[in-house]
Amino acid sequence: MKNKFIYLAVLAAGFASCEPEFENSVDANYSSGEANFTSYVAIGNSLTAGYMDGTVYKSGQMNSYPNMLAQQFSLVGGGSFTQPSYADDVDNLGGLTLGGIPIGSTRLVIDASQGGPENLVGSSSIEVSNITAGAVNNMGVPGAKSFHLLSNTYGNVGGVAVGTANPYFVRHASSSSATVLGDAMSLNPTFFTCWIGANDVLSYATSGGSGVDRTGDANVAGYGPNDITDPTAFAGVYSTIIGTLTSGGAKGVVATIPSVTSIPYFTTVPFAPLSPTALGGQANIDMINASLYNNLDAIFTAFGEPNRVNPLSATSANPILIYDADAIDRSAQISGALQMQGVPMAQADVLGATFGKARQTTAADLVVLPASSVIGTNNSTAVANPVLVGFGAVVNGVTYPMENQWVLTDAEKTKVANATAAYNNSIVSIANINDIAVIDANALMNQLVTGLRIETGQLYTANYFSGIATEGAVLFSLDGVHPNARGYAVIANAFINTINGYYKANLPLKYVNDYPGTQIVGSN
Repeated sequence: MKNKFIYLAVLAAGFASCEPEFENSVDANYSSGEANFTSYVAIGNSLTAGYMDGTVYKSGQMNSYPNMLAQQFSLVGGGSFTQPSYADDVDNLGGLTLGGIPIGSTRLVIDASQGGPENLVGSSSIEVSNITAGAVNNMGVPGAKSFHLLSNTYGNVGGVAVGTANPYFVRHASSSSATVLGDAMSLNPTFFTCWIGANDVLSYATSGGSGVDRTGDANVAGYGPNDITDPTAFAGVYSTIIGTLTSGGAKGVVATIPSVTSIPYFTTVPFAPLSPTALGGQANIDMINASLYNNLDAIFTAFGEPNRVNPLSATSANPILIYDADAIDRSAQISGALQMQGVPMAQADVLGATFGKARQTTAADLVVLPASSVIGTNNSTAVANPVLVGFGAVVNGVTYPMENQWVLTDAEKTKVANATAAYNNSIVSIANINDIAVIDANALMNQLVTGLRIETGQLYTANYFSGIATEGAVLFSLDGVHPNARGYAVIANAFINTINGYYKANLPLKYVNDYPGTQIVGSN
């Protein structure tokens, strides 16, 4: 019986007993083994599409892991491999427009003169309605959840504006009623890779848990864009996908869903980013404590929550103030305490509603990457309220609670973890039933937390780009979610190692260092 669960840990373990063969080995005896690569189809989401730096762009797409795999398959009889056309991306900007109106941002770069990631200046030339109809071998669709692959409205351009269609799939769907899976099957695959399911939980996580955990509700028709897919619904859809892909005898490799909370999108911004200097020093901190934090601390402490809010420190970094949907609502108690101090009831009620579900972040919370540009800025809602302005309660994360979308709380993390575990159990089980190989992509992402040493000895980490010195050691692109070209090369090698072991093939690996890392421009 073959080992159907092949861990990516082989990448980190090194090859002490045997030397791996790379793509330019001149004496390699390459073979396809038990696999047939004549018609290779990749199915999945943005990770399959070659999405990086916040978009799909022409040069980036060429470094998708399926395209890398197809290059290696061609050495042992693999056929042609097509991807959605990006010939219209004339300036290599990425992004999308619909009717000439931008609906997607250009790619992120590092401006050497500025230091931080920013969108490349320019206007996208990729118009969604310029459709090139026809199935392609790379059927990775950015944003797709598992059940989207079966939807016959997902490729209809008329549904893009209302959210029932996906602009990336619209651009190449064979017809307005085509499904992603149907177009994939039209190519009569003899081999496939499938990496789908991350978005079934990722969008909930990246939105700071602003969606709904739909566990127990298998009716996906009523789901919002940031909801967690019911594990039973996921299992049913996934079984259909794999059963269809293997129905003609095709072999393949599937991948588990990474633990999304291990990626830089969630590990870059610390839970306590407010230095005394950033808060304006001792005098300003004393003023904020006197007007807000001391009162909140006293009220929460009186009701048995002594550490929900603590006064700001003038000697160490401070956590941010957030809205927690799962916190006990103390609106009435806050309003009552303020009224006892002489604050008029109408004003006290406003302040009670504002801070009733507030608390400070802890080490168990994950602040999402985009929050870095919001913390410390004035909240647009608060500055329009004269009561909050009068109390100086307008600064995001300092005197006004950061909204739900900016922080994934410990309770929300548990929901994400439970769904991910359930999905992965289904993926492994369904793969076993259909006798196909599994890559544990979750194990790979977890290794990145402490460091992943690949075949060449290079050590890579999940640290988000922090300067030119670390450029070559980072596998993630600037969006903090998707790999860069080097990251996709590592993923391609994981698939190759699995194919070689499971299907007794002999395919060469990719040289990871041949692929670019972070995009740095002299000026933007």
